[in-house]
Amino acid sequence: MTDLPASDAAPRRYLVRTFGCQMNEHDSERISGLFDADGMEATTDLEEADVVVLNTCCIRENADNKLYGTLGHLKSVKDRKPGMEIVVAGCLAQKDKEGIQERAPYVDLVFGTHNVHRATELLHRSREEGPLTEILEATVADDHELFPSAMPARRDEGYTAWVTIQIGCDNSCAFCIVPAVRGEEISRPYDRLVDEVSGLASDGVTEVTLLGQNVNSYGRDLTLAARRAGDDVRVRPLFSELLRSVGAVDGIRRVRYTSPHPKDLRPETIAAMAETPEVCEHLHLPVQSGSDRVLAAMHRGYTAERYLEKLAAARAAIADLAVTTDLIVGFPGETDDDFEQTLALAAAAEYDSAYTFIYSPRPGTEAAEMVDQFVDPAVVAERFDRLKVVLERSALRKHEARIGRVEEVVVEGPSRKDPSVLTGRTRQNKLVHFASESPLRVGTYADVRITAAAPHFLRGDLIEVTAAARHRTRIPVAAG
Repeated sequence: MTDLPASDAAPRRYLVRTFGCQMNEHDSERISGLFDADGMEATTDLEEADVVVLNTCCIRENADNKLYGTLGHLKSVKDRKPGMEIVVAGCLAQKDKEGIQERAPYVDLVFGTHNVHRATELLHRSREEGPLTEILEATVADDHELFPSAMPARRDEGYTAWVTIQIGCDNSCAFCIVPAVRGEEISRPYDRLVDEVSGLASDGVTEVTLLGQNVNSYGRDLTLAARRAGDDVRVRPLFSELLRSVGAVDGIRRVRYTSPHPKDLRPETIAAMAETPEVCEHLHLPVQSGSDRVLAAMHRGYTAERYLEKLAAARAAIADLAVTTDLIVGFPGETDDDFEQTLALAAAAEYDSAYTFIYSPRPGTEAAEMVDQFVDPAVVAERFDRLKVVLERSALRKHEARIGRVEEVVVEGPSRKDPSVLTGRTRQNKLVHFASESPLRVGTYADVRITAAAPHFLRGDLIEVTAAARHRTRIPVAAG
């Protein structure tokens, strides 16, 4: 059990450190919101923290190394501060279960992806009962009411918010462990999502990002359930309708979403993007490989040709569309010819940017069992560097074409490398560095003329502020 301060002492302070994707970041906001509601206070100083939460990812192999390396450091801190509590949450907790406390017995609490809503309750239990692990194997009934987006949240940037529209994944990609740690797809009720966005807008949020493991299949399970209940409805996704409804919410200027699956990118979604002014001109469409043989081994459900056809359809319908992607190098069995096809697709797709990953086996996935087909790491490294050249060449061309244009940006704050320079984000999700004679609050919208380009950012001159930030700072949100 943990020795706690007397009841008249200062509130306990917590620090949440997040590893992984936007879904993990959003879960961290919810954990923080629950802790705030429990009377705790946030801190960014590890030495001040009474509770440290590591919200983990398990997509890449180095996630394990990062977690256990961090836990090793925290042990020395806890040795100096015996009252400090260490919590491990998220996907790696879901995967490793009791193994985390077996390797690190000084961890006080471990919980998984299906019981984020029980964070404070479990923390109180661990204080009374000692080290505790609770991993639910599937989403339970109360999760439908306590979806990640339906819990209190602590947002550091009040102008923007993530909204979870769906949890889980029904795909079976050979390299991916997400279905094992997030469960089957469950869509949040349509009306509640629109109500949540309306509530966020009333609090000053102007940009929302719709989150899901496969957002463009959102609502298929809802229509299937309605059909089984006797309603005369067609079983289909509702994502295009959701984009239109969210875009229609008064006060919302920008709508983003991530991540879609290419096989589920439907014409009605492209039409909704083209016809809803609030939906940003940015499409993240993970291709993973340009080889049909590798795509089949990955169980991706499309060919390179079909992928490029969908990409062409999106570009034809949506003016000034920026396209980004994910690519895996060195999937088991990838040959030189397979990789050449990936290079060819990357060149043909002319991406604005890409996230590239060296394949790493994740225990519990089909690809992890293909040990006899693993590619020589030296070969993979050489391929990775060659792909990077192609992608950066394309990104630079795309950015240089924007020189001289006026871009609407939303201010994100000072540059990390040069605090005298502000950074903003365009509708195409491009980072722009620019100077301002007077301070501009985060969340301010401004027009900037682009003057220079690099593969990963743009530079420009401020022309004028077009809309002042209107959000309140660090507001707790209760939705649903």
